[in-house]
Amino acid sequence: MPKSTKAQKTEIIGLEEIVPEKTPKDPFLAELSKLARGNNKISQQLYEQYGVKRGLRNADGTGVLAGLTQIGDVHGYIVNEGEKEPVVGRLRYRGMEIEDLVTGCQKEKRHGFEEAAYLLLFGELPKKRALSKFCKLLGKNRVLPEGFAENMILKSPSSNIMNKLARSVLALYSYDETPEDRSMKNVLRQCIGLIARFSTFAAYGYQAKRHYYDNRSLYLHQPDETLSTAENFLRLIRADKKFTKTEADLLDLCLILHAEHGGGNNSTFTSHVVCSADTDVYSAVAAAIGSLKGSKHGGANIQVIEMMDDIKQNVKKYDDEGEVADYLAKIVRKEAFDRTGLIYGLGHAVYTISDPRTALIKKQAARLAKEKNVEREFELYELVERLSPEIFQKVKKSDKKVCSNVDFYSGFVYRMLDIPPELYTPIFAVARIAGWCAHIIEESISGRRIMRPAYKNVAEKREYTPMSKR
Repeated sequence: MPKSTKAQKTEIIGLEEIVPEKTPKDPFLAELSKLARGNNKISQQLYEQYGVKRGLRNADGTGVLAGLTQIGDVHGYIVNEGEKEPVVGRLRYRGMEIEDLVTGCQKEKRHGFEEAAYLLLFGELPKKRALSKFCKLLGKNRVLPEGFAENMILKSPSSNIMNKLARSVLALYSYDETPEDRSMKNVLRQCIGLIARFSTFAAYGYQAKRHYYDNRSLYLHQPDETLSTAENFLRLIRADKKFTKTEADLLDLCLILHAEHGGGNNSTFTSHVVCSADTDVYSAVAAAIGSLKGSKHGGANIQVIEMMDDIKQNVKKYDDEGEVADYLAKIVRKEAFDRTGLIYGLGHAVYTISDPRTALIKKQAARLAKEKNVEREFELYELVERLSPEIFQKVKKSDKKVCSNVDFYSGFVYRMLDIPPELYTPIFAVARIAGWCAHIIEESISGRRIMRPAYKNVAEKREYTPMSKR
C-alpha cells in the first residue's frame, strides 16, 4: 500500500494499511546491474552481418510480413518498383473506411463504439435489432462479479492504472467457471465480458489510486446498463456522475478511432503471439495490456501534453509563427524540452502524408475547445502541427514525409474532458480491447501454429570453470 495510507482505516474494506519499507541501497545489486549491462551488449554490426530485421522492420521502414488478417488495415504508403512511396493515410475496419463508420454514426446522432466492436468481432455491421441486443449484453456485463471490486481492486490498489487493469483481467480468470474452454461460444462470452468490463476496471482502478495514493475521496458508482461505454466511463470517474452530450460524443469518437489498428501494432501482435501458444483469453489480453503500457506504445499523448505545456511556458506569443518555429527547432536539435530531439505526436510507423484519425478527432476537438473557451490553446496546437513537418525536415536535413498522428490531439481532448493524465493510456485500452479480442478470435481460428521466430546466437564458445579456478 502507498505510504500516505499508513494506519488509515477504510470503511469499504475495514483494513489497516501496512506500508512496506523502502528497498535500501545495495552495493551488490549495483554490482550485478553493471555486470548485466556489460554482458548483454550486442554489436550493431552483428545485426547487419546476419541480416537481422530489428523491430521486425525492413531496411526501408516497412514492416516484416508476419501474418494475415481481415480485421484492420493500416495504409500509409505503397511500394512501387521497390521504392516506398507515401500516400494519403487510410484506416479500414473489416474493409470499411473509418471515416464512413464515424460519419455514419454521427449523422444518426448515436454513439458508435459498440457498433465498431461488433464489426471487428463478427465481420459485418449489425442490423438495428442485433446492435440493440449487443449493447444490452454489454450493459449487463459492465457490473463486476460480487466481491471483485473490494477484493481485487480496493485491497490491492496500484499507482499505475495499467498495472491494475492487467491484474484485474487476470483476476477475472478466477471468477470464470470455464476459463480454459476454447470453444468459440465460450471465447466470445469471455471477449464480450472483457469489452464490457474494461471501462469499469479502469474507472475503479483510478478511484482506488486517487484514494489510496492521492488521499482523495473514494467514489464507486455502479455502471448504468442503459448507457454507452463512453457515457458509463465519464459517469464512473466523476464524483457527481455528470457529463455533457458533447463530452460523451467526443470520448465515443476517441474510442472508435483507437479500437483497432491492424495486426502489426505491438500490443495486438502480442495478443497474436500469446494466443498462438493456445493459452486462455485472459492471459493473452493481460499480455497485450503490458505491451500497451510501454512508453513507446500507449503513452505518446501524455508526452504531447507535456511538450505543449513546455512550449507554452517558453513561447511568449502563441500566434507568432517565427517564435514558435524557433522553439520547435530547438526541440529537434535536442536543446529544449526533454532533449530527445522528438516532436511528440509527429510521425508514424505506417502513415506518411496523413493519419486519417487525426482529421476526425481534430474537427471535434475544435468544437469542444470553443465550448470550453480554450480556442487560443487549440490554435497553438494547429500551428505546431502545421510547422513541425517542415522544421523536422530542415533541421534533420531529411526528405522523409512525416505527419501528425492521432496522439497529437487526443491528450488535448482528454484534458478538455477533465480526464486526469493517468487515465489516458487506460482509455486507449478500453477502446483497443475490441481489436485485441477480434485478433485473438482470428488467431484461434486461422493461425493455429505457435509463433517461433529464430534468434542467432553470437556468443563465443567457452569451457566451464570450476569454482576453485574462477
